[in-house]
Amino acid sequence: MIRKVIFIFTSLLLISCEKETQPKPYGELRLEYPIPKYQKFEKNCSYTFEYSDFATIADAKKPCWYYMNYPKMKAKIFLTYYPVQGDFADHVKEAEKMVYEHTIKASSIDAKSFQYPERKVYGNFYELKGQSASNLQFYATDSTKHFVTAYLYFDTRPKPDSLAPAVNYIKKDIMHMLDTFEWKN
Repeated sequence: MIRKVIFIFTSLLLISCEKETQPKPYGELRLEYPIPKYQKFEKNCSYTFEYSDFATIADAKKPCWYYMNYPKMKAKIFLTYYPVQGDFADHVKEAEKMVYEHTIKASSIDAKSFQYPERKVYGNFYELKGQSASNLQFYATDSTKHFVTAYLYFDTRPKPDSLAPAVNYIKKDIMHMLDTFEWKN
C-alpha cells in the first residue's frame, strides 16, 4: 500500500513539473471609431456648425437647446443657448462655475481660449482630467447677443483610462464644431 502511495505521489510530481506555467499577457481593448463625415447643423436658431455623422441631435428642454448623442459611446453633449441681454458677465460666470464645480474629482483642468474674429466667435474650451463627471466643456459667444455652452457627459461612472479613446474622439469633433461655428445674425 505504501508503495502505491509513493508511486502515485511521484507520478503526480513528475507530471506536474512537466510544463512551466506562464502568466497570461495583459490584453488591451482596442476601440476604433469611424472617420467622421461632417454635416451642417441648421435649425431655427442663431447659430450653426458642423458635426459628425457618428452623432445624432435631439431636442432638449428649451428652444435651441440640444443633446448631441453618441449612442455607441454612451456619450452626450448637452448644448445650451442663451440670448445676451445685458447679462454677459453672468453667463460667463455660470459657465465657469459649471467647469470648476468639478475640481473635487478632476485632477487638472486645462483651459484654452479661442477666437475667430472674422465670424465674431470667442470663448473658452476646458478639458477636465481625472474622474470628473464631465470631461470636455466650452462656451462660445459673440459677447453682445449670443452665448452657447456645451458639456460632455457619459452614461457611465467616470473611468478616465477606459473613456480616454471616446473622449479623444469627441474632442476632435468638438474642435471641428468650434472651427465651423457661426452666428446667423
